[in-house]
Amino acid sequence: MATSSVSKGCFVFKPSAKKKKKTLDLESYFTDGCEDARSSELRFELCQDLWDQIKTETEILQDELNRKVLDSLLEFTKKCSSIRHHSDWTSQMRASEIPTAALILGVNVTDHDMTFQSLSELLQTSVTPHVASVQAKECGALKHLMKKVLERLMDTVVAVGDDDDDEVEEETEQHHRSVHCSLTTLCDWYSKKTKKSSSGTPGKKRSSLVVNEQQEPPVVIVFKDLEAFNPRVLQDFILVCSRYVQRLPLMFIFGIATAPSTIQHMLPHSVSSLLCIELFQSLSCSQHLTTVIEKLILTHSFPFKLNGKVMQVLVGIFLYHDFSVKNFIKGLQLALLEHFYSQPLSVLCCRKEKALLNLKHLRHDDLERVRQLPSFRRFVEKQEIEEQEKLRTDDSHLKNVCQKLMKDLHKYHKCYYPILRCLHTLTSSLPRYPLGKQIRELHLICLEKNVWEAEEYQSAVNLLKMLAKDELISLLQKCAEILQPIRSTQMKSACVQLEELLSKFQQLDAPATDQSTASEENFTSPVKNLPKKTDLFQLQKTLLESRRSRKKSPFEALRNEALDFIDTLVKSHLSPPESQPLYEVCYYSSSAAVRRHLNAAPRTSIQAALSSPYHYLQNESLKSDDGTVSNSAPDICIAYKLHLECGRLINLYDWLEAYSTVISAAEGTDPDSDGFGKVDEVKHARFIRAVAELEFLGFIKSTKQKTDHVARLTWGGC
Repeated sequence: MATSSVSKGCFVFKPSAKKKKKTLDLESYFTDGCEDARSSELRFELCQDLWDQIKTETEILQDELNRKVLDSLLEFTKKCSSIRHHSDWTSQMRASEIPTAALILGVNVTDHDMTFQSLSELLQTSVTPHVASVQAKECGALKHLMKKVLERLMDTVVAVGDDDDDEVEEETEQHHRSVHCSLTTLCDWYSKKTKKSSSGTPGKKRSSLVVNEQQEPPVVIVFKDLEAFNPRVLQDFILVCSRYVQRLPLMFIFGIATAPSTIQHMLPHSVSSLLCIELFQSLSCSQHLTTVIEKLILTHSFPFKLNGKVMQVLVGIFLYHDFSVKNFIKGLQLALLEHFYSQPLSVLCCRKEKALLNLKHLRHDDLERVRQLPSFRRFVEKQEIEEQEKLRTDDSHLKNVCQKLMKDLHKYHKCYYPILRCLHTLTSSLPRYPLGKQIRELHLICLEKNVWEAEEYQSAVNLLKMLAKDELISLLQKCAEILQPIRSTQMKSACVQLEELLSKFQQLDAPATDQSTASEENFTSPVKNLPKKTDLFQLQKTLLESRRSRKKSPFEALRNEALDFIDTLVKSHLSPPESQPLYEVCYYSSSAAVRRHLNAAPRTSIQAALSSPYHYLQNESLKSDDGTVSNSAPDICIAYKLHLECGRLINLYDWLEAYSTVISAAEGTDPDSDGFGKVDEVKHARFIRAVAELEFLGFIKSTKQKTDHVARLTWGGC
């Protein structure tokens, strides 16, 4: 008997060895379709080196940023473990209380995995080998939570019976039920483990506290996403664990994304009173991002750069979508990959020595690409006519000039970032932050235009002129500390001049008495020259005239000199990168590609798939030249196409009849026959499923205006 069921039989066909597909390596994927494949291997090597550098730097940075909070957690676990072995255990902590660390990590949930991984590794190497991490998605019921904890602590398979959750909860009173998945099993396992470690040195008394701590390490359970756990499951688990505290040194770590009050909201007082909670606050994600930007972007040692628009896209996704530094780094890696994949001249995006060496081996086609760069064309237009002709025709001369331009580009980066940090140091503490509070904000301004031409810069300079002497000297000293380690002739000269200005400021305090008497002699109060009776206008006029005619004090003159010197440095070194010839070899500028990959629009993609199913399914029967959907397309595509022809409200019966007509044509039914377009049970069921899928995707919704209609949620229509 013919049947369409797939459950009648199962047949296995072993694949032939001749048809075995070859797996492509990373380099093959990179070179496939890569522009200018001749240099693709070298570009892949450079891209891979920079990719590894990003990965290494971020891992080191992550460890440094989490070091403080992780060390605090380690101290907490060690302290709780040592308190347990003291005789006054019950006086410091009730016998039923479980030590609990509430770790406030912030809303950047995607970054929490790295933190918990580092925490688990540190706990296992420094405190205890018994660490279990659980997530809410794998612990929907109490028995599942218990099973995951036991499996990860005991490193074995734990059997769970078919009993419901109520029977598992009764395990607190009747330990003979669910023996394989119970804390009694864990206690027995733990006692065996500790006995094995203590039996290694027979005949010796365990009188030392350190020995006891090593022989009875705590059992740490980490709840990665506390907010996502079922409150009832969490409450029952804590109640069960509280009855085993005397036999098992349990310890909890709660990963909290929002606020500490989450614990009070999820747990009633009768349960939260069983926990001895201590709060730990991690570094904010905004500070983390600032540190990553300074280490990977605002440095001349990392040759790959982002232009202003790409930087704005990545920072915008961070601020308005996920607050995830991990995703920001992925965006940086994506831009790096796109740059080396699409830009043949990226062979010069490397260290200065390597770039100069690669420049010597450029072919004629590559040199023609150099000539087509907008920045290089602007550079050529500024040269004399004879020089322009040489640059356009002589390849050897072009290489020599490009050697100098690449050296100048590296010098520009070596001076740009120290001066940027100096300007940020001077302006980041000003009222209302005219140039931004974070250094990334100032960097974006400098990438877009000449910062000294902005109104915000002028207001910042005016505010700096109002600073007290101690504040100004402190800021200038910080600038000198920034410039001091830079190995550049220009920066060394700037540092020397800045130190001379600081020494002049210090000399102002030495002969203070002589200067004050001299200034008092030169300064006569304008109020003395006024008549006894005067109006407000006359007083204001007199004060303005006195200010213009008054001679500046030595501090004011020196302050203006220092600010003029800073202004000169800004105008010399903070010009936008577009002003530098050959900047395109290092800067990635395709913000649209980054936005398309990282900030996807699912509605647009779904509409494209429903309108053009051929591009996704690659079925020749679905191919159409005029943009229409074939009648042999999937049901949801046909229903979507028909709903585009309707107005705001769609009559379900009319929609069903139109769908049935299209399906009948696809089945090859004669249009003149009586059964053409007739609705049967199969067509009706297929139509209901297609409508339900469209409702799930958000294209239609039910409406109370008419019971046999649905409301359309997309634009257009009749």
